[in-house]
Amino acid sequence: MDQEAPELRTVAAINAIRDSDVIIGYNTYINLISDLINGKEVIRSRMHEEVMRAKLAIEKALDGHVVSLVSGGDPQVYGLASLVLELISKEELDLRPTVIPGGVTAALAAAARLGAPLNMDFAVVNLSNLLVSDEEIMMRIRAAASGDFVIALYNPISKDVLIKAMNLISMFRNASTPVGIVRNAYRDGEFVITTNLGNWMRYLEVIDMNTTLIIGNSRTYVYRGLMITPRGYRV
Repeated sequence: MDQEAPELRTVAAINAIRDSDVIIGYNTYINLISDLINGKEVIRSRMHEEVMRAKLAIEKALDGHVVSLVSGGDPQVYGLASLVLELISKEELDLRPTVIPGGVTAALAAAARLGAPLNMDFAVVNLSNLLVSDEEIMMRIRAAASGDFVIALYNPISKDVLIKAMNLISMFRNASTPVGIVRNAYRDGEFVITTNLGNWMRYLEVIDMNTTLIIGNSRTYVYRGLMITPRGYRV
């Protein structure tokens, strides 16, 4: 969820945070909801402390607190929803958390800035190799590219992994295939550009972990800067 674009928050998430007495989250996510957390116990943590956050949320809930464990976008899209449920099931705890779509996940936010690139079947692949091996990432990239899915790439933390993924996609698609690059969608410092597979490397330096890339399929085209993937209607 984003303080700069509060209209992208879901009402359910806003109500859940307001009803909670404990808020737990990664520093960046806490900062984005600073307008909702006055007077609450707020527990911040750093990157790579996801397990600690999830365990602490469970402990607080078992102690009788109403807890919000905050993710960016949707908690089921590379968020902590599955981790919390895994921990609960592993310990066989009598606890049933509510998973609430908190906001707009990065692929949809980026796609809206680019036009309508996700209007047909698409695949989302996380490029972070912190929890998944490079080999697994490339296996998924190959499957999505060979299936002619529009591809949304999350978390391009490693430039080497990103380049390898884009080179692999290029084996299945021509150089003119549209590529959208969106950093900080709907936030301060937003960057949006439409390019193609042959030229995307020109923007390598602006790509970071807050960037989402969307690679079109064989039918995607660009009109006046807008990426368009036809749904298949006769027009």
